[in-house]
Amino acid sequence: MAGTLLAPPSSIPLERLVEMAMERGYTAQGEMFSVADMGKLAQEALGCQVEQLHGGLGGPNRARVLWHLVSGHPVLIPYDEDFNHEPCHRKGHKAHWAVSTGVLLGVQAVPRLGYSEDPELPGLFHPVPTMPHQPPALPEEGSAGAVYLLSKQGKSWHYQLWDYDQVRDSNLQLTDFSPSRAADGRAYVVPAGGVRAGLCGQALLLRPRDSSH
Repeated sequence: MAGTLLAPPSSIPLERLVEMAMERGYTAQGEMFSVADMGKLAQEALGCQVEQLHGGLGGPNRARVLWHLVSGHPVLIPYDEDFNHEPCHRKGHKAHWAVSTGVLLGVQAVPRLGYSEDPELPGLFHPVPTMPHQPPALPEEGSAGAVYLLSKQGKSWHYQLWDYDQVRDSNLQLTDFSPSRAADGRAYVVPAGGVRAGLCGQALLLRPRDSSH
């Protein structure tokens, strides 16, 4: 999903992606419990630049993630998936990957240049692709309900808007390997240090190879 959002788009069949991951020892069943391995796979398979974030999606990383999305680039985020695909807290037992491709910002004022109001939703403004635009000021951290990530999990049919803080909190509590998986008799590739070391508080920023931003 992330590959189709890069410019130019980079598409590779899912089967080949899984095959590559198995050949390189990143996965046994299609699982991916290492952000570092996912980054190496993305770099090789999609030919993109990869930046691995540590320390969670809050603090100084928050602005980096949001400006990355405002610039039009995708973010891969591990999180615990609820039954409706939204973020939840299961200590990593329901760990999955989501791709975030955009952001909805609640702002005090819309910049004058480069934005047009949605014809069907008053108060919603989109950047005009052909015009230079000044990005709005980011809402302060802790201002509830002001930042939503446009995100999709692989099994979901639709994109959803997830509250940024919910995604941040779900990503920060990925600590344990699912007991049901541990008992199902199948082999899985889990990095040294387990799920906590492989996924907790981490994400991947993907950019096209020639992008310097």
